[in-house]
Order: sequence, then C-alpha cells, then structure tokens
Amino acid sequence: MEWLRKAAENGDANSCEAIARLLYQDQPYAREVGHVESAAGVHTTAGGIDGHDIPPNVRTGVVFWLRKGRRDLPEYLDTFRRIALNGSQYCYNYEGCTVVGHLQEFKVCPQCKTARYCSDACQKQDWTAGGHKETCGTSESKFLGLHS
Repeated sequence: MEWLRKAAENGDANSCEAIARLLYQDQPYAREVGHVESAAGVHTTAGGIDGHDIPPNVRTGVVFWLRKGRRDLPEYLDTFRRIALNGSQYCYNYEGCTVVGHLQEFKVCPQCKTARYCSDACQKQDWTAGGHKETCGTSESKFLGLHS
C-alpha cells in the first residue's frame, strides 16, 4: 500500500484508482495508507456519491483518489458499489475456489490478517498446496491482498 500511495502521489492514474477501490472495499491497510485529510478540498455530497454506505472520511479518500486519477466519479463509484452489493471473489484459494461473496463474509488468516478464505476447507487446501503458506506474514502477502 505504501508503494501504491507513492505511485498515486506521483500521478499514476491506475494507482489512484486502486487506492480508491481498496478504500471502498475496506481492504487491510488501505484506510491508513489511503487516508486524506478532509481539508483536501473534496466535496463528497455531490457528483453521484449519495447512497454509498461508507464512512464520511473513507468517502473523502475515495473521491480524492478517483479525482486525482482523473477517473469518472459516478462510473467508478457505481462499479465499486455493484461489487460491494453483489460480492466478488475474495478467497485466496485461487486455484480451487469460485465462491463469490461479500468481503466481511470471508474469514481472515489469523496470522497475517491479510489472506481471506470462504471456508476452513479452502484455507486448508490452499495452505497444504503451498499457496499462502509460502507468503503468510510477509510483505508479499500484504501486496497479494490487493488482488480483489
């Protein structure tokens, strides 16, 4: 997230979009690294932001990063909201799982607090296959948390 923030601050539009998406989805570490002060001159009550049930300070960050990345605010917010309402594929067991759900429904790895699994069976399958076991607790694991 820190490298993503540095790239975004240097004007990389894809990094700005990624921070906004991760903030909206409440990904680990996103809110602390993507946070911007409310004094940043961002108005979050106009431009299609109504109806998004995220805290006001998070909303400010999402709008700030989308605008910095020159993204179409209503279009991206609609996409973020659709994913939040319909769910997405958050399970770290990439090879063996196709479960779609909401982020809060996926169990977080107790060791690194980054990887998420839809079930104990998926977590066990991924761990024994050497997937998350190889990166658990490392900075690589935190970076891989950005996949969704």
